Amino acid sequence: MRVDYPTLAKTVAALTAGEHDPVALMATVVCELHHADDRFDWTGFYRVVAPGVLKIGPYQGGHGCLTIPFDRGVCGAAARTGKVQIVADVEAFAGHIACSSTTRSEIVLPVWDADGQLLGVLDVDSDRPEAFEQADAEGLGAILRQVFGRA
Repeated sequence: MRVDYPTLAKTVAALTAGEHDPVALMATVVCELHHADDRFDWTGFYRVVAPGVLKIGPYQGGHGCLTIPFDRGVCGAAARTGKVQIVADVEAFAGHIACSSTTRSEIVLPVWDADGQLLGVLDVDSDRPEAFEQADAEGLGAILRQVFGRA
């Protein structure tokens, strides 16, 4: 089952209407995303908690890494550069942090609030190689902009 991003965006909009707490929003978004596509093996947010440091936020799937510095891994790269990271093969990504032995590919998007402040990153892992493409970056980015104000 592949995600229908426009329909998912409408569902997420209805569920998050009027909510402003970032953690509540993250939890709701993650739940809806994780169950929307069978490619999504682990879906979660890492929150900026200090300069250069991400901590695990709401997620679905197996355990994630608890802390990720901006200078390590795919999540760190997305936070450090402010750019979407699409990794077809995590084994080929220099500095990849293996939080799960089943992860084969991933997509990570920076999450910004309406004021342009980096809140964290959305990390979606797949147990399939080459699971993500630009259409996923666009669909996920649209949902993040809708919920948090900017992506």
